[in-house]
Amino acid sequence: MVRTGIYYAAALVAGGFVLSWLTRPAWALPLYLAAAFCLYFFRDPERVIPEGPVAVAPADGKLVAVAAQPGGATRLSIFLSVFDVHVNRAPIAGTITSVEYRPGRFHVASREAASAENEQNTVTLEGDGSRVVFKQIAGIVARRIIFYKRPGDRVEKGERVGLIQFGSRLDLVLGPEWEIVVRRGERVHAGSSIVARRRGS
Repeated sequence: MVRTGIYYAAALVAGGFVLSWLTRPAWALPLYLAAAFCLYFFRDPERVIPEGPVAVAPADGKLVAVAAQPGGATRLSIFLSVFDVHVNRAPIAGTITSVEYRPGRFHVASREAASAENEQNTVTLEGDGSRVVFKQIAGIVARRIIFYKRPGDRVEKGERVGLIQFGSRLDLVLGPEWEIVVRRGERVHAGSSIVARRRGS
């Protein structure tokens, strides 16, 4: 469970108690239901991290794009609905070399325009001779991007690195040294779903 969810749920329950005391108990029911949803939304299940020269999904959700990029790279775009786990994980082991936040718009995260125009946090990660880039992208509901790490930090594959609240998108850009093994429309799980294998290994 992400600690933020506990804080939200506690505040909603406290508000429900106050409302019950001042008015009727039934009027507090929406607050209690919202508290239950917060606990569900901020769940953080353990994942089995695959070994070997593979890249894993950095987020739970549906692959809405597998698109060629300049220089032979490939962009994987994962859309997270409000019902998906929103904890983000490192796709490979390595060192974070840059973290760049950029304000922007709030298109629906499943739209292609979200990758270029929405508020986003771009992270570059280098490890084992490879460089990958992933972007935490806010959506029409998600308005808060959280990243736990800083440039220079070492992360392990599948390690928790951040969170985007209440529906969002995450783009992962892999270089030509990676063979993509997923297709558009598939569902993936952060830290456990293999999305690419290192060529020649």
